[in-house]
Amino acid sequence: MMTHFLCGALLSIGLATGAENLPTKPLRCELVSLPGAEISFLIDGVERLTWHGGSDVLRPFFFPLIGPSGEPLTRMGHPGAPDHDHHRSIWFAHHDIEGHSFWTEETEARIRQKQWLAMESGEEEARLGTLLGWYDPEGIELLEQELVVAVRPLSEGEMTVELQSTWRLPEGREGTRLEKTNFGLLAVRMAASISARFGAGRLLDSEGREGEKAIFGQQAVWMDYSGPVAVGQGEERHWVEEGVAFLDHPQNPRYPTHWHVRDDGWMGASYCFADGETITPEKPLVLRYLLYVHNGRDASAAITKENEAFAARPGFIVAPGSASHVKFEISRAK
Repeated sequence: MMTHFLCGALLSIGLATGAENLPTKPLRCELVSLPGAEISFLIDGVERLTWHGGSDVLRPFFFPLIGPSGEPLTRMGHPGAPDHDHHRSIWFAHHDIEGHSFWTEETEARIRQKQWLAMESGEEEARLGTLLGWYDPEGIELLEQELVVAVRPLSEGEMTVELQSTWRLPEGREGTRLEKTNFGLLAVRMAASISARFGAGRLLDSEGREGEKAIFGQQAVWMDYSGPVAVGQGEERHWVEEGVAFLDHPQNPRYPTHWHVRDDGWMGASYCFADGETITPEKPLVLRYLLYVHNGRDASAAITKENEAFAARPGFIVAPGSASHVKFEISRAK
């Protein structure tokens, strides 16, 4: 009896002293900080996405991206070409900035996480704010990228990953040129089984075109890669159909974007496909994209619905924190 009383008393004291900081039950969407500058996004206590921002990587990336069935929908590297190890699941890169490649593994140019800004758990979405620097081989910072990531759960295990990037110049720099290229700025490498070449997947865009030959270099509001994913163990292992839709926001410059896609399992929003762009102090570059992780192969109607919601949703603002012990906070624009 005494032991039970003491445990109950201690539990009551623990809850009472910090009760104002905790909801009545754990939040659905949580962020967990891990060793090596990794940050895990959890939905209902289950990891669905992880950010890798450590100094040991050439450029930060997301892996894994977990589908409704609990299996990864993206992969690290090309399934058939070892010279494509720079394909790191979901990543930002660009082939030519001021003559330097931020795309391949051989480059000396680097993208580094300078610091994370905010990690916010919530009932509707979990938000991460981080600051990246794009450095040439001599260590000169050419660009600063403020990235906000929001993971939002939907029904039946589906979810969205919203990505807002603002590229600005570091202090004292007058301009940085992003040259014309179809390699960059955001790309997704799908699991081999979802690819059209190495699996049984389908590549489809918002205009109803299918496959690399019909879509490569074309403009479209969204792109979708969907196909079979293996789930279960032993004799119960079987295929289910899932996919990832990649959506462009209507407020982005050059909307709808050109797409760099391949039957071997990847899709990229090619902002500089038709022309390059110079970023100046007066003209930062802001781009918003959405990844919709969905069930089924034929998800066009659901993608259209999510696209309408994404288009109507305000973007993010990162500002100094208003509460004690909070350096920065993330809010939606009014």
